Amino acid sequence: MARIIDVVQHPNVADEELVWREPQGGAGDFRMGSQCIVQESQAAVFVSQGQVLDALGPGRHTLSTANLPLLSNLIGKVTDGKNPFPAEVYYVNLKDLPQVRWGTNPPITIFTTQGIGVMQLMSNGVVDIGVDDPVRFVKQYAVGKPVLRLDDLKERIQTLLLGELAQLLSQLKVQNEQEANAMLTNLEGASLALLNEGFKAIGMRIKAFESKPFQRKQISREEAMNLVGNKEDFFRMEQLDVARAAANNPGTAGDLAGAGIGFGIGQQLGGAMNPQQQAMQSQQQMMMMQMMQQMMEKMQSGGQAQQPAAPQAPAAGGGAPSNPQTPEEIQAMLDSLDAQLASGKISETAYNRLVEKWEARLKELRGGQ
Repeated sequence: MARIIDVVQHPNVADEELVWREPQGGAGDFRMGSQCIVQESQAAVFVSQGQVLDALGPGRHTLSTANLPLLSNLIGKVTDGKNPFPAEVYYVNLKDLPQVRWGTNPPITIFTTQGIGVMQLMSNGVVDIGVDDPVRFVKQYAVGKPVLRLDDLKERIQTLLLGELAQLLSQLKVQNEQEANAMLTNLEGASLALLNEGFKAIGMRIKAFESKPFQRKQISREEAMNLVGNKEDFFRMEQLDVARAAANNPGTAGDLAGAGIGFGIGQQLGGAMNPQQQAMQSQQQMMMMQMMQQMMEKMQSGGQAQQPAAPQAPAAGGGAPSNPQTPEEIQAMLDSLDAQLASGKISETAYNRLVEKWEARLKELRGGQ
């Protein structure tokens, strides 16, 4: 018969150690009357026959039916309470683990009602984290392991933290990095309840949160289209962003209308619409109408009337200049190509070839930026 364990303890806790099992080799033989010593900032969780049962706090405990009621009930079914019983004791480290690093890898993707309908945010920082509910934590991660360290859970903590941040950004309807950073300011203060919602489920809690300001990752049109997941949605959001910019700059209204933005919006709001277009959110449609109305109002009121642009030969299938020279004219050409592809006037092959050509020329004019 195996040696009965009369005293069990784990006084030497290693750095970044979360849980330590006694005995290390598996279940040992205990009996009522054995001693369990628990250090400060520790909890001792008893597991028997694969079931997570009672937990003891700091102090020297004599095992009894009073302090181990769940275990006593289990072993009482097969013994008289005096015979040895097999059990494992998991010592959980309750100290805060400070300065645990995290980072947005991959970046946090947020869907917006502005621009192309999507943005990716990057940041990094540190958190102070610790075990808050030892029984729940042992059930989640420790049973069957002789030791559990922070490194074993870093990937899980990172994934959970980024998921909670993304959910908060979405709930707050964040539209840009400035609004995202305003949220970070609140999180770095005393209010961490929302961020900790997901960590409660695994028995952990973030004690402090620090982050560098969010920065927006620059993504290509192709990457943005893949993130949005639908070309029509992508073009619709892009046109909305152009219309918004035009409303704040009435001098460009004529160029934008010639580039096909007016046609694109009119087709979405007043022309024949397929089922997918009909399913678009009414908020986007209203915003498009408001942008166009603001453009017209600014053109018709205040200041000098806009001089009509010199006539230019239209590009094939659109209203942008056929040989654009300035960055504004090239951007108008690119917007025209989007509208033509969305309406089926040019093939995707032709679209990709022309976009590559004019984006290269636009980059050249802007000094390679």
